[in-house]
Amino acid sequence: MSKQNPRKQTASKQAASKQATGGKNPGTRPGTGSAGAGGGRIPAPAAAPAAAPAAPAPEADGAAAKEFSRRRLLGTVGAAGAAGLVVGGAGGAAGVSAAQDDAPKALSTLGSTKVPFRPARAGHQAGITTPLQAKGHLVAFDLAPGSDRKAAAALLRRWSRTAEELMAGRAPDADTGVALDAGPSSLTVTFGFGHSFFGRTGLTKRRPLELDPLPDFSADALDPKNSNGDLWIQIGADDALVAFHALRALQKDAAGRARLRWQMNGFNRTPGATAHPMTTRNLMGQIDGTNNPKPSDQDFDERIFVGRDADQAWMRGGSYAVVRRIRMLLDDWEKRSRHDQERVIGRRKDNGAPLTGGSEGTPMRLDANGPDGMPVIPANAHARIAAPGSNQGAAMLRRPFSYHDGFREDGAPDAGLLFICWQADPLRAFTQVQRKLDRGDALSPFLRHEASGLFAVPPAAEPGDYVGRPLLEG
Repeated sequence: MSKQNPRKQTASKQAASKQATGGKNPGTRPGTGSAGAGGGRIPAPAAAPAAAPAAPAPEADGAAAKEFSRRRLLGTVGAAGAAGLVVGGAGGAAGVSAAQDDAPKALSTLGSTKVPFRPARAGHQAGITTPLQAKGHLVAFDLAPGSDRKAAAALLRRWSRTAEELMAGRAPDADTGVALDAGPSSLTVTFGFGHSFFGRTGLTKRRPLELDPLPDFSADALDPKNSNGDLWIQIGADDALVAFHALRALQKDAAGRARLRWQMNGFNRTPGATAHPMTTRNLMGQIDGTNNPKPSDQDFDERIFVGRDADQAWMRGGSYAVVRRIRMLLDDWEKRSRHDQERVIGRRKDNGAPLTGGSEGTPMRLDANGPDGMPVIPANAHARIAAPGSNQGAAMLRRPFSYHDGFREDGAPDAGLLFICWQADPLRAFTQVQRKLDRGDALSPFLRHEASGLFAVPPAAEPGDYVGRPLLEG
C-alpha cells in the first residue's frame, strides 16, 4: 500500500483543525528569525515555541492560501504589538524574537571589550595608547568660585570612582540608565590639569615648566572661550551611548564643584567597518597617523611619557596632551584634483604610501627627484615638513577624532579634526613641529586652528587612590 503524500496529510490536518475551531488557529505563534536587521544571529528562546502551521498544499485553492497568509500576519502583529511595528522591515522579526526571550545574551566582542582604569603594568592612564575608539567627547571644566585644593581633591576622588565603575561596565551611583544594557565597549576616561588649575588651588610651585602656554602661531584664530581650562577629560568608547553615558555621569559629579567651560564631540570609524584593521582617515579623505611612534619603538616611552628624572615627581609616568580644534575648509579642498591633493600631503590618497613609492609603511625618500629634477615629494608637502627627520627627531603620538558641527552661515561645513597629541615635552614635540608647519606647510591654507589647550595628564591612579592624589595631597 502506497504512503499518502505528507503535504496532503498536512492540508487535511489543517482543514480538520480549522473546522474544529471555527476557522481560528489558537496554536499559531510568530516565528523566531535567525538574524535581525543588523545581521546578528538571534539566539533561540529558552522554551521552544509551538509549531507554526505548515503552508497550504500546492493543490489548495487560492482562498485557502490567502486565509493562511492573513492568519499568519494577524498572529504575528498580535504577538508583537506596537513594539514590533515601530522596528519596521527586517528589524521587526528581531524585535519580536527579543520580546519573547528574556534570557541573558552574551555581549559581542565589541561591547565586551574592557580597558582597565588601573593598568596592571605601565601605570599610564587609559586613552593614550588605547586603540582609537569610534566616539569621543572632550570636555574642559573650571573649578567653581571659592574652590580650593581640598575641593579639587574631592572632585577628582569622585570622578575617579565613577570612571572606574563605568570602564568596568558597572553602573555608578545615581545611574541614568542610558547604557543599562551595554557592555564597557572599550570605554576610556582620561583626566588632565590645565595651567590655570594650579593658581586656583595654590599649587603654582608644583606646576611643571612643560605646562607653560603654547606660543602663538600665524594660522591661529583661537576662541578663548573654547580653549584651555582648569580640568580636562577625554572620553572614548566604541558605542555612542556608552560614551554619552560616561559624559553625563561625570558632568553630574561636577555639579556645584566645577562648571563646564567647553565641550567637543568627535568620531572615528567603527571597528570592523573595514576588511582589516587600518590607519584611520580624516574628513579630507587622507589616511591620518601613518608616521605615529609605535609602542614597540625603543624610544617610545622616552618620547611620549615623562621620565623618572622629572622635576615634578607627581608627573613621572604621565604625559602632556595638546588639544586643537582644527576646522577643515572642505569646500576649497574638494575643488582640488586628487593629484594636487596628493602633492599637498606628499602621500597617495588611496593607500597612504609616500609619493616616492611603496606602501603606507614605506619610509619617505625625501631626497628623490623626478625626471624634471624637482623633488618627488614637494618641499612644502605636509608629510615632509612634519616628518621627524625634518624636525631633529621631534615626534608626538597623534590620537585624533573627526568632528562635524553642522554648517556655517555661508553654507560651508563646520567640520574638521579634534587634534590630540601626546608627548613627554610639548616644547620639543608639538611646538617645534607646528612652528615649522606654520612657516610653509602646503596644507595650512585649508585649515583653521580655532581652539587650543595644553594639559598635564598624570599617571594612572594606584590601587585605592584617585587620579592626581600625589599632586593634591603630596
